[in-house]
Amino acid sequence: MSTYSQFCPVAKAMELLDERWTLLVVRELLRGSAHFNDLRRGVPKMSPALLSKRLKSLSKAGVIERTEMGGRTSYALTTCGRELTSVVDALGEWGVRWIPEIGDDDLDPHLLMWDIRRSISVEAWPRARTVVGFTLSGADPKAARWWLTVSEGEVDVCDVDPGYEVAATVETSLLTLTRLWRGDLSWSRTILDGAVTIHGAAATRRAVPGWLGQSRLASVPRPA
Repeated sequence: MSTYSQFCPVAKAMELLDERWTLLVVRELLRGSAHFNDLRRGVPKMSPALLSKRLKSLSKAGVIERTEMGGRTSYALTTCGRELTSVVDALGEWGVRWIPEIGDDDLDPHLLMWDIRRSISVEAWPRARTVVGFTLSGADPKAARWWLTVSEGEVDVCDVDPGYEVAATVETSLLTLTRLWRGDLSWSRTILDGAVTIHGAAATRRAVPGWLGQSRLASVPRPA
């Protein structure tokens, strides 16, 4: 680990947290990921070797703890690590307000669908198993179709047809859905201007925006 050679507490904190990917790993742990494969889904462009290295660094620093149960390894934030909640939230809110531009390299259907999967409110969904499909233009053909399934309070997302009846299908571009999820666009506006099309029964079409919602940072006020 490189150092700034300063006594300043900010500098000391950044010696650990400023390493590439480190705060994003913390973000994933704060969002509920506890296992290596789940963490990888939240940072899909991070190599497994580097993720292992960062987890070791965070564990050594006392930010996370590693446990073994039934032959499976899990990770959890310590009291020290949980105190980073406000830091990560503040960075997210600042980024939404002041760095709104996203480029083609920032678009990732795997990360987008994973974030939707773990963020939606299942209480808003029907009690019976319900599947919403997604067709995303502008994405790699291998990652252009997705299925989100909610059943008995559990949520699953996959890029292979699960074989269940689809209640509704959302057709849009990867860029539009990403901006919609971030809160840069609204459901009503994108549906009205045709950027998003929802196929299904009328009542279901009306319900889908409420089922999916937007990310937890979508409500952050933007500058005029």
